[in-house]
Amino acid sequence: MADDNKRNGEFWALALDRAHLGLWDWNLATGDCCYSPTWWRMLGYAEGELADSSDLWLKLTHPDDRERALASGDRHIAGHTESIETELRLKHRDGHWVWVLDRGGIVERDAEGKPLRLMGVQTDITRQKEAEAALEQVNVRLRLALAASGTGIWHYDIGTNKSYWDARTRDIFGLVSDTDEVTAELWHTYLHPDDKEATERAHLPPPGSESVTATQYRIVRRDGQVRHVESLVRFIAGVGSAGQILGTVRDVTDEKTRAEELAFAARHDALTGLLNRSAFDRLLAENIAMAERLPLAVFYVDLDYFKALNDYAGHAAGDLALKSVAAGILASLPASAHAARLGGDEFALLVPNCNDACAEHLARAVLAAVRNADLGAAVTSRRLAASIGIAFVRDRNMSVADALACADDACYAAKAGGRDRFALFSPETTSGAAGLNAARLAADLVDAMEDGRLRLFGQEIHRLGQPWEDSRHVEVLARLEAHTGNMIPPGDFVPVAERFGLAARLDRWVIRTALTRHGEAMRAGAISLDFNLSAQTLSDPQLWEFVDEAIAGSGAPPSTIGFEITETAAVTNFDAAEEFVRKARLRHCRVSLDDFGAGMSSFEYLRRFPIDAIKIDGSFVEHIADSRFDREIVSAITGIARSMGAAVVAEKVEEKNALEILMGMGVAYGQGYFLHRPEPLEAIVARAVSGAASPTRPHARSAQK
Repeated sequence: MADDNKRNGEFWALALDRAHLGLWDWNLATGDCCYSPTWWRMLGYAEGELADSSDLWLKLTHPDDRERALASGDRHIAGHTESIETELRLKHRDGHWVWVLDRGGIVERDAEGKPLRLMGVQTDITRQKEAEAALEQVNVRLRLALAASGTGIWHYDIGTNKSYWDARTRDIFGLVSDTDEVTAELWHTYLHPDDKEATERAHLPPPGSESVTATQYRIVRRDGQVRHVESLVRFIAGVGSAGQILGTVRDVTDEKTRAEELAFAARHDALTGLLNRSAFDRLLAENIAMAERLPLAVFYVDLDYFKALNDYAGHAAGDLALKSVAAGILASLPASAHAARLGGDEFALLVPNCNDACAEHLARAVLAAVRNADLGAAVTSRRLAASIGIAFVRDRNMSVADALACADDACYAAKAGGRDRFALFSPETTSGAAGLNAARLAADLVDAMEDGRLRLFGQEIHRLGQPWEDSRHVEVLARLEAHTGNMIPPGDFVPVAERFGLAARLDRWVIRTALTRHGEAMRAGAISLDFNLSAQTLSDPQLWEFVDEAIAGSGAPPSTIGFEITETAAVTNFDAAEEFVRKARLRHCRVSLDDFGAGMSSFEYLRRFPIDAIKIDGSFVEHIADSRFDREIVSAITGIARSMGAAVVAEKVEEKNALEILMGMGVAYGQGYFLHRPEPLEAIVARAVSGAASPTRPHARSAQK
């Protein structure tokens, strides 16, 4: 029997050792508490290294855990619990804390049932607690991510036919409830009738499927609100008798609204709400391709006297006029027709199934709408009118460019006939192939950007009386080479680019190409470049995003970049021009007002725009030696600009006498054939880098005093 007891003792000691269990034995009568060798090893001590005492374990217990540990034992001794079970931390010999699960209970009582002896084991659960802590960190991050994304979680138990929605899900559906469990049919009652069938199918993934189904649908809340929501749904096997369907839900109403607004903005003119040029081109192409819509009438509407209205009443009146004209045009058209603002004061219309009589009737209605447009209280006597050109598409093979070119050509005929009228396209009554030639030139311009026939030229801007090498300032110009090798002047292809909506693309090409090729020279301080901007470019909401990207890619310092905007460009884009100037100055790019003095509002723009320089229109400079009036104008402009801190650049300096007069007036800068004839930009930059003098300005040095 003794051997058996010995073997049993050895067996249990081995079991405690292998299970890493620390045994404690507490004699309540004597207060002694004994600990097994495995308990000492668990805490890093040699057996008996610390003095045995009834409260040794309590001395080693973490202060935050002592009260809970004592309470567990007291409740059991008092008979309130069947056993002792608590988690606590004990201090290891090397100073760190060991988490243990303490389990035990009464093993001996006296004759009256009073507890005499308690025994228990403590299990090292440090790794488990660390895993729980790590999991809790993951859960905290998950909850935070869900809260940040506004995502709710729900699940449906197929076997029990019960649904559970978390608080976020209930909030999205507008459900007031304190519990997660909801009736299985509740969700169906929220579904929008038009989405109900498809949505219910999407929320029933086949059992065994591991794929995630994404779906968007509408719900109708109890307060009548229609909301767009997005769900991700997946079948989860092995949970419950028949599995579960687990899903997320997120309110995407605001995102849908923003997407719709962006889609609308991408297709429509911001001021008038009409289609923009690109959307109209696509729509026209679609209509031409459908034989049942032919004949198709295409109208080109150009407002008469609009610039005068802006000069007289200001850009706010101009904006009001454009919006009023757009509304009047729409009211004049049948439901099947479409209208677009091509840019500035030009509009286009397309009317399916429209013959000559129909087109003439609509043209008269549009003319009347323009005449009767509300111009606001600021305008008392001036009225608007329009010139309208009409072309018919009867052949599905006709291109969009040709259709618009024919209508544009007829519009010129209407203007030549006295304005405030319409004309039908025909070879007899219009310039015939001129419009088509313009369309072909526009297409050739696009090709030239890609095949190298569009060239960068430059003209130096001189500080009068000083060598150009001291400033190295250049206006960048574009030159188009025809397939024949002849150079097409800007006066021919720039208006075509504006007419066919290519001006912004042309400006971008010039800016990107110049900065890419010559950014290194600009970074070294060898050259500064100025770029001309069209009205279409000023209206581009992504303009500065493009410019910033081009600057970053080339490394060109913003201070070496200048932009020139004309009064003509600012007239119908005043707010855009003002915003452009503000952003340019924030980046320390220079801004100049080009062709200054040619329009009636020049000084108004000088007052409104905090620009760096003005360029006096060449019409006041080229005859300055012979015209006292021109001298007075230039002198006045120079004085005003100087008082406002703006530099003055005189354009079209073509004679020595003009140069000397301008210098005498205190004009600081000049530009023109007498100083420098345009040449390839690459040659100018190479000369600037090397410091050589220009071979194309033989008179510049002799004119210096």
